[in-house]
Amino acid sequence: MDIQKETDEILVKRAGGGDKSAAAVLVERHTDKIFGACYKMLGQRHSAEDATQETFLRLWRHAARWKPQGAKLETWLYRVAMNICLDDLRKRKRLAPEDAAPEQIDKALRPDDVLLAGERRFAIDEALDTLPPRQRLAITLCHYQELSNIEAAKIMEVSVDALESLLARGRRALREKLTPMRDNLMGKMSDEPAAKLN
Repeated sequence: MDIQKETDEILVKRAGGGDKSAAAVLVERHTDKIFGACYKMLGQRHSAEDATQETFLRLWRHAARWKPQGAKLETWLYRVAMNICLDDLRKRKRLAPEDAAPEQIDKALRPDDVLLAGERRFAIDEALDTLPPRQRLAITLCHYQELSNIEAAKIMEVSVDALESLLARGRRALREKLTPMRDNLMGKMSDEPAAKLN
């Protein structure tokens, strides 16, 4: 059977037994999603890369003992990745002097930048960065990773009601932060086609 068609569960078992090709397929299959979620949480490419790498290192350490226990591998990977991101954010908060300037966000182009205009995307990212970590995590999983509320709640280890509360508070906070910029951001968006015609 073609290794690309194997289920995650079979690939993890094979990777746990030392099969490097199975491990490579898992990395190829899940890296983009895990990196995307980490980037949304951390806002820095190098931090997201580190978190993604640590997520897969933990998988390899536990592959021989990993059991689904009702959760898909992808759910487990998201949970591990988001815990690593939350730890990173807590560590930054502890280490950052109160009067220090906020760290600059890596504005390197990502695939989703193609879909949204640059300034609008950056404004949303900056607003997202100001949310409490658990609200940011809920929004990242549901809106950017397009997971269902049930899947996101499993990853966050909370009830669906608690997840929906986090989403509602996060959306409200984002709306409050972005509303003053709405006309400017929408104006720039509507000017772009006109500029192309001139």
